[in-house]
Amino acid sequence: MRVAILGCGYVGCELARQLRPDYDVVGVRRSEAGLAAVEATGAEAVRADVTDPAALDRVPDADALVFAASSGGRGAEAAERIYVDGLRTAIEAFGARESPPERLVYTSSTGVYGDHDGGWVDEATPLDPTTAKTEVLAEAERVARKFAPEFGIDGAVARFAGLYGPDRYRLDRYLEGPVTEGYLNMIHRDDAAGVVRFMLESTDEELLLAVDDEPADKWGFADWLADACGVERPPKQTKAERLEDDLSAAARRRIRTSKRCSNDRLRALDYEFRYPTYRKGYRPAVETHF
Repeated sequence: MRVAILGCGYVGCELARQLRPDYDVVGVRRSEAGLAAVEATGAEAVRADVTDPAALDRVPDADALVFAASSGGRGAEAAERIYVDGLRTAIEAFGARESPPERLVYTSSTGVYGDHDGGWVDEATPLDPTTAKTEVLAEAERVARKFAPEFGIDGAVARFAGLYGPDRYRLDRYLEGPVTEGYLNMIHRDDAAGVVRFMLESTDEELLLAVDDEPADKWGFADWLADACGVERPPKQTKAERLEDDLSAAARRRIRTSKRCSNDRLRALDYEFRYPTYRKGYRPAVETHF
């Protein structure tokens, strides 16, 4: 089987590393600089922009597509160009081939749930995006699940919680504070890639929530991290205190948005986590802190 990873970045490169022993893997990046990271995984590196059908012609036929492209942290307009327009372009480009892919996995975000006042959400919870960018992500999910089948491609969505791992532990944010109350829903990079591989190999589920076993209370997480690193626990803020600061409208929405994401469905399908909670996942960062 050949897998083409469109947007072979932080999660995509780890997915390539996990797949390479068993499959042919093609990693697609927009920039020349990104190709070296793809090549380091042992995958074939191809430079192409997902919004450019002619560029996608350079990507070999694949049995499965993974769409993990990034908008580079920019606003809703850039996100729509990549996640909605780019995804449609990729589906059309590969779907029109003589040998189209059998499966597509699009990597989304738990941001599409909106605010649930600390309550639990899962795959059955209706979406309620609260920002222009998360509205774009919700629309991209619909493209993956509804538009791809029009081309005979089985479209699926892996909905990622907050990613962490090598180069993304962000210790200073929680060790220095102040830490605002709320919940952290997290998944280690290696498990984010592992869930996508699981969806390619072991299940035909159309939607899976990719999150670890334990939504973490932010204050409790920060205190655990400080204790593990042997430093003073950071100062804390309530949401009301934080909202007194001069913040953007988007930042205010993020602070007010609270939920706990369940991985019961993923666990029921027998996915085995490498890092089931932050206590194991953050251990390498703690060890390097000393």
